[in-house]
Amino acid sequence: MAADLAARGYRVNLYNRTPEHIEAIRVRGGIELQFEEDQHVFGPLEVVSSNIEKVLDGVQLIMVVVPASAHTDIAQLCAPYLVDGQIVVLNPGRTGGALAFRKTLLDCGCTADVIIGEAETLLFASRALGPAEARIFRRKNTVPVAALPATRTNAMLEVLSEVYPQFVAAPNVLYTSLNNMGAVFHPVLALLNAGWIERTQGDFQFYMDGVTQSTAQMLEVIDRERVTVAAALGVRAQTALEWLAAAYSATGDNLYEAMHDNPGYRGIMAPRSLRHRYIFEDVPFSLVPIVELGRRFGVNVWAMDSMIRLACVIHRIDYYHRGRTLESMGLTGLSLGEITNLVNHGSIDPPRAEFEGSSSAKEEVIS
Repeated sequence: MAADLAARGYRVNLYNRTPEHIEAIRVRGGIELQFEEDQHVFGPLEVVSSNIEKVLDGVQLIMVVVPASAHTDIAQLCAPYLVDGQIVVLNPGRTGGALAFRKTLLDCGCTADVIIGEAETLLFASRALGPAEARIFRRKNTVPVAALPATRTNAMLEVLSEVYPQFVAAPNVLYTSLNNMGAVFHPVLALLNAGWIERTQGDFQFYMDGVTQSTAQMLEVIDRERVTVAAALGVRAQTALEWLAAAYSATGDNLYEAMHDNPGYRGIMAPRSLRHRYIFEDVPFSLVPIVELGRRFGVNVWAMDSMIRLACVIHRIDYYHRGRTLESMGLTGLSLGEITNLVNHGSIDPPRAEFEGSSSAKEEVIS
């Protein structure tokens, strides 16, 4: 994203907390970018630094493009230096990213009036090719995005859509979080292809060879649970089939056919090991919060639970303990109405105008 923006003429700063990870980029002054048509461009960067204060200084749009496992750390690092009017967009938020980011800023005492938003997914199908080189295989047709609260989504899009017109408004962050397709595709395919990944060190096409009739059937069960949890929260979530058609124009009678119909997935290789973000990110920060919400509102999520427990065994980590919980999202004890008010209006209380418009309020004023 940094290379793409810079190559299109935007002034871009790049931050990474580990200096050696960006040293080659700093020395070269930017990133070499390769497109699906084998075009090569160079994105020159203004600032490349592990000093987040320096990187945030004077910028309007802050694109957080890191695994969700780093969202809390990034929020803590940003908190002292954010200023009024800045926009922070999580690309993507996974499940509950904006809620967790907001809570962390509040816990850190940040008082800056910033807009926090989250994208439903990453705009690109992409991979790093080297320390200062990346490739974009495909850009998604559209990516829904929402601000927290939703009343600020239009203000965010005034800036964001100029940079990437593919971003379109979602009703609120429950929609972006519960249309998180990484929760469906990433952990299931990584875990069910675990033996193959370890044996070949990822020498197969992840979304092609790794998607068989059986693995696709598990994807469909996980997807149904996700859609059901969304419905319990009043969200009409896209099915994975609908999402593939909207994002990539890939179609089929089932997920097996649709994923194999997606040219954007061709050439993307499997992880080289099981110590990969498809598990350590998407299990605790995509599946766990969906399961938490499902259990809170009475949805059976046995298939997601089975994937989480399998990941716990393989990594020897309690992802339920380390994952994104109702507490870390600031949702503990909240009713559905209170959660809805929070994501739409920024407060668990009903909007004042709505209260004042009720018959009881009118009677009180008259009396």
